[in-house]
Amino acid sequence: MRRALAVAIAIALVVGAGIGLTLGRLQQSGPVLALETAAPSATASAVTASPRASAPAPPSFPVLGDATTAARLGADLQAALDRLRARDAIPGVSATVLFDDGSSWLGVSGLANVAAGTSVTPQTAFAVGSISKTFLAALILDLVDEGKLGLDAPARQYVPSLAIDKAITIRQLLDHTSGLYDFFFKPGIDQALRADRSAIWTPTRTFRYVGKPYFKPGAGWHYSNTNYLVLGLIAERVGGASVARQLRERYLQPLGLAQTFYEVDEKPRSAVAHGYRFAGSKKTLPPIDLADGTGVTPFRSVVTAAGAAGSIASTSSDIADWAHALYTGEVLDGASLALMIDDANATALLKARLPYGLGVQELVIGGFRTLGHSGRLLGSQGVVRYFPDLGLTIAVLTNQNRSDPSKILAELLRIAAGLPVAPVPPVECATACPAP
Repeated sequence: MRRALAVAIAIALVVGAGIGLTLGRLQQSGPVLALETAAPSATASAVTASPRASAPAPPSFPVLGDATTAARLGADLQAALDRLRARDAIPGVSATVLFDDGSSWLGVSGLANVAAGTSVTPQTAFAVGSISKTFLAALILDLVDEGKLGLDAPARQYVPSLAIDKAITIRQLLDHTSGLYDFFFKPGIDQALRADRSAIWTPTRTFRYVGKPYFKPGAGWHYSNTNYLVLGLIAERVGGASVARQLRERYLQPLGLAQTFYEVDEKPRSAVAHGYRFAGSKKTLPPIDLADGTGVTPFRSVVTAAGAAGSIASTSSDIADWAHALYTGEVLDGASLALMIDDANATALLKARLPYGLGVQELVIGGFRTLGHSGRLLGSQGVVRYFPDLGLTIAVLTNQNRSDPSKILAELLRIAAGLPVAPVPPVECATACPAP
């Protein structure tokens, strides 16, 4: 396994048409994916070091293997990306694998805009849905660490006008034990969102779709986007600035996540992928473009309705870098990171559908423990996982919500780390899962 990881970052080589392994300290990279019935896919892959490196420099890792072996690994990763994209008729995909020394492989396959025939590139941004929750959770925990919030204090203490149970705490919002009803599952919201895709939804409008609580605060576990919509409002009140500004100043700028942006308040930092839905499950069905002409992906009404629960767009390379930084302690102090992860033990006692801490999913994939999050909006779906025992981080972003990208992630893991094929556990449906 170690040999396979080292070989992936050992040789600078171009292999075959449209497939490459690039050695060096590059600033960014990204992937692309195409629809089977569309124009031929543009494919690319790269091996790069951390995008936080300030200048190109020669690699310092040992070379374990020859050029042929390294080329084969890169080709295998790219072939898997293309094959799984084509099998599931995914319009476009971007995938990044970070290795334990900071080097990375990036692959792209498919189309960002099917009608225009525009390929996904390393700089193409996708809506990441509920992966956004990992950013907001970090912000909330930083505000707790600074004494501006109490983790077990009532949420209404900070925003008294909130129409929620006064017993709900900040912790219960973070780990989905508040009992608050998920507005994205209220009958009628799908129709309202699609009726005017370019509309800007306010939190007041979104709250109209919050139904009866699932249970009393702390009495159970139920994933709910309403929790993070509320947390976003609290973060703005106590942080003294918009969520967009706080995330940019605290994380995006310091970490060099130049292609990540908060769609509710910020303009795109790079070209964005159109989001697509399908009228059914048949792979031959044509993709239905959800773009509304505003530049927001997949469309503005659903993104603004989600608020802080799911408003970030980014590239797979930025998301992989973010997850690595977050789960290895570069973002939060040790005590806060421990709180984030260890809370999964508490939700397990409440029979959570999956181990969930303070804004983090803790799953076992390929026999290895992972930390990360999945994300889903109508027209987009993605996943990011950090493997502590392997030092690997894998991010996969797509511009559709019919096929689970965790299947792609599992196959990239198998190839990169030399693992046998293993089933992937189901993931909790994240932000906004309306019917196709």
